[in-house]
Amino acid sequence: MARKLRLEFPGACYHVINRGNYRADIFESEGARQAFEHCLFEAAAKSGWGLHAYVIMRNHYHLAVETPEGNLVAGMKWLQATFANRFNKLRSERGHLFQGRYKALLVEEGEPLAQVCHYIHLNPVRAGLVEAGRLRDYRPSSYWHLWQPKTRPACYQPQLTLQSVGGLSDTPAGWRSYADYLAWQAAEGPVGKSKAYVNLSQGWALGTADFKASLRADHALAEDARAWTREGAAELRQARWAELLDRGLATAGKTLAQAHQEPKSAGWKLAVAAWMKSRTQAGNGWLSERLGLGAPAAFSRNLTTYRRRLTPADKLWKSLTSISAA
Repeated sequence: MARKLRLEFPGACYHVINRGNYRADIFESEGARQAFEHCLFEAAAKSGWGLHAYVIMRNHYHLAVETPEGNLVAGMKWLQATFANRFNKLRSERGHLFQGRYKALLVEEGEPLAQVCHYIHLNPVRAGLVEAGRLRDYRPSSYWHLWQPKTRPACYQPQLTLQSVGGLSDTPAGWRSYADYLAWQAAEGPVGKSKAYVNLSQGWALGTADFKASLRADHALAEDARAWTREGAAELRQARWAELLDRGLATAGKTLAQAHQEPKSAGWKLAVAAWMKSRTQAGNGWLSERLGLGAPAAFSRNLTTYRRRLTPADKLWKSLTSISAA
């Protein structure tokens, strides 16, 4: 099976996650947590990374990392291999320490990256290890270092996180305001709620539709499911379907709003749907929802009828089929 896609480029930011092999509590002891933290700072220094946030839990870790040199893979290889070697040597053990490859979600700079940082800082609260009001007491976290400016590692960069919360400054007053913000998030905000924050650790990229579209365009991504997480492959395929559908609608001289206003069996809608099915693997459910074609079963019957009546002379069909694949 092909390995999951890794995109690297200068300035790329990531939400990185990995767990102990078989979900083992590899960071159960304070010594293990401190050793990993030390390796993390070494890796960041060697690789020129900026750490916007991190947290070390009992059996996994989270990083919000920026890579000015576009070298996530090399840095992560050094980090995990070095820590595993030191860990095994100390305990006279052998074998894999982590559960395979780490997950690395690309993150858009600005608010999406800040949300990931808040999410990371609140992990101990969601896990029930500490109350929000005592979060600064949780030692293996960038949030602890926020309150220790004199001993912070050079790679830790809290400015973006603070600025995202109303332009807070890196001062005691700013830290206190940020603590209040995290307490609110834990009680009511999206990164503190179990059902709302889950998307910050799933998929292939976190950010706006424009950010994801630029990644697809700049890196010529192909929706080969073997190279993606399941969520990433599905998202990329559907984004391509949406782009092609926009071209089909433009050719028909229609809009999505008009599609939902006109009859479910409108000929032009069935023409666009039939063309989409000839060019993509878009399912009946997806097309029905986008074009207002009714229930998938009813749409399937209408599409069959349309295809039986279709002739090569149909003007809209000729226009649609003349659209290039580019």
